[in-house]
Amino acid sequence: MALNVAVQMDPIERINVRGDSTFALLLEAQARGHTLSYYTPDRMAMSSVGVFAAVQSLSVRDKAGDHFTLGEAKRTDLSSFDVVLLRQDPPFDLNYITTTHLLERIHPKTLVVNDPASVRNAPEKIFVTEFPQLMPPTLLTRDLAEIKAFRAEHGDIVMKPLYGHGGGAVFRLTREDLNFGSLYDMFSVTFREAWVVQKFLPEVRDGDKRIILVDGEYAGAVNRVPAADDLRSNMVRGGSPKDTELTPREREICQTIGPALRQRGLLFVGIDVIGGWLTEINVTSPTGVRAIRNLGGPDIAAMIWDKIETKRKG
Repeated sequence: MALNVAVQMDPIERINVRGDSTFALLLEAQARGHTLSYYTPDRMAMSSVGVFAAVQSLSVRDKAGDHFTLGEAKRTDLSSFDVVLLRQDPPFDLNYITTTHLLERIHPKTLVVNDPASVRNAPEKIFVTEFPQLMPPTLLTRDLAEIKAFRAEHGDIVMKPLYGHGGGAVFRLTREDLNFGSLYDMFSVTFREAWVVQKFLPEVRDGDKRIILVDGEYAGAVNRVPAADDLRSNMVRGGSPKDTELTPREREICQTIGPALRQRGLLFVGIDVIGGWLTEINVTSPTGVRAIRNLGGPDIAAMIWDKIETKRKG
């Protein structure tokens, strides 16, 4: 069953093919005989008659520096596609939110993965708070008194922007850290929205586990171990991928959140777990597919396309 597939993503020439999950999905789709087209979100338009984009035909190959070929751009009604992969990276800003409104006009006639309304309504550091029993102590605020009280209760804390990504602007503050005031001032002028304050989990030195769920079911995992001189384990920040198995607690987390993911049409999700505590549910453009495969794990790209094809047949 050949599908007509479009991918909405950031400029394809900038991706690192060795670790890019979107690229893994494109390679698998092409191998299955699906037709690929590509566009960036700035090339979208909506009028009274539909949602359009200047799309280009796309072919891909697993060769760094020579990984794609594009055809001529053509204005195309996005509802003419069977599937649109929503794979642009954060920041989750008003531009990102606007694209979800546009894509919502064509879904589910065209299957958008992930469901654009659910992507919009499930910001990664807010959606996770629907499962407080799985999380470390967490506060969302920009109020100084609230943060001081939280810090007095929990000691070492982590502060990070609510809509941050890739480990950017993540800070650990010890109970007596004299940088607290300056950091608070910096956050106050840099971020208009609330930010995330969490109890520091010392287990992060053993890794921040990325667990992939496909249609609400566990698919694979990679443990991301931070560099010796860094708090952050994101691989773009120098974290090292290690193979791993799930603990009983991590299986419990997957089983608990799985039904909510299926209900919202969040087919491809990456969750972050530190020391048995759920810290984020990533729904915009999750990563980890190639890292898991490179470590001898399952072919999650194939699992995702199996689900997409089943949904299109239905």
